[in-house]
Amino acid sequence: MDVTRTLARFIVGHRYADVPEKVRHEAARSFLNWVGCAVGGSRHETVENALAALSEFSGPREATVLGRVERLDVMLAALMNGATSHTFDFDDTHLKTVIHPSGPVASAILALSEHKPLNGNDFIHAFLLGVEAECRIGNAVYPSHYDVDWHITATAGVFGAAAAAGRVLGLTERQMVWALGIAATQSCGLREMFGTMCKPFHPGNAARNGLLAALLAAKNFTSAEQGIEGRRGFANVLATARNYAEITEKLGETWEISLNTYKPFACGIVEHPAIDGCIQLRNEHELKGDDIEAIALKVHPLVLELTGKKTPQTGLEAKFSVYHSSAVAVIHGAAGEEEYSDAVVRDPKVVALRDRVTATVDKAMHEDQVHVTIRLRNGKSLEKHVEHAVGSLGRPMSDADLEAKFRALCAGILSGPETDRLIRLCWDVGKLKDAGEVARASVPAAKPARQAAG
Repeated sequence: MDVTRTLARFIVGHRYADVPEKVRHEAARSFLNWVGCAVGGSRHETVENALAALSEFSGPREATVLGRVERLDVMLAALMNGATSHTFDFDDTHLKTVIHPSGPVASAILALSEHKPLNGNDFIHAFLLGVEAECRIGNAVYPSHYDVDWHITATAGVFGAAAAAGRVLGLTERQMVWALGIAATQSCGLREMFGTMCKPFHPGNAARNGLLAALLAAKNFTSAEQGIEGRRGFANVLATARNYAEITEKLGETWEISLNTYKPFACGIVEHPAIDGCIQLRNEHELKGDDIEAIALKVHPLVLELTGKKTPQTGLEAKFSVYHSSAVAVIHGAAGEEEYSDAVVRDPKVVALRDRVTATVDKAMHEDQVHVTIRLRNGKSLEKHVEHAVGSLGRPMSDADLEAKFRALCAGILSGPETDRLIRLCWDVGKLKDAGEVARASVPAAKPARQAAG
């Protein structure tokens, strides 16, 4: 099978006029959500530490670090924006593969657009094609690839960044084949890193490496021509099972971005049903943490596999603790970024309730389902079954919800008028003469009130 070439031919030859309006709008939703997450995460210590380590090695400072006054060379800016956008674990999710698709792709081409001016129409088309490439490649190897502990956002994301950047650079079909091959040999990211600064580093590294792949291919730097499907290629080395039809069939007829979802809670998406159920019971019964004897969850198997940390010590670790997430859902009625700060993780009231949360696997549960039972100290039991968690395809966030999330993320970094302008530019990115205007509009005029958070 000529999988890599078939995908390359599609990326190079597709016309934006053939993209349905509904798909274009979903691309704008994804881009808006990504920009908000990148600006919101721009003051985290993960970002501060990375900038302290890398800034002095930057080449020409042509590209913006979203939400900050610093500028870096295009490659480092792609890395930093990919990292900032995933630092809060608040970015979009392609539920079929649990890929966070926007980070690697948007980070690469937005940085490139500040070096090579790009109109919004071409930008959003390249973004769509990059997301399509990474998600289809992810579909082909999921779940076996993920089950052997590769972080699929990183490993598939590098292909998306290469595809999108290659489209911007005008690669030929043969060069795009090389770009995908160069991406394949850089595909990396380990699930062992979840709960550390390396997890957000993964999509940033994918953005940088994908951009590197496209730049090399543009100058006829060669690679194997079956980088995906070859005997020793990506799909055969990094997965125990694969289905190449997921990559090649119905290209241009179906769009993976139509399956994209957006997080109302700043943590691993498999925790969202439990948070949703706990918040519903809290609000319906005006619960306080001290009222509760125990919380029992019946969850999908992935919940404990991915978010089974019983005693997180930091905010980043807490994002992978369904126990912490359930506790803050009851105590605070929310699971935004503040609920995953180091201070909240160590709050005695949160720790005490977290220790009273149990979770058991129920294989009958779908990934966006949960059954929550809360036993009160007065002996009464309350139950809630969540069929589709808020933010899932069954209960999607509206455009207004995404704007409200964006404003909350930008609070303390951008002023109200700056945020309003940035939202308008994100919605209208496809109409801009220069897509790089979005990046530049994210820079605060005044010193942000928000400080680095642990």
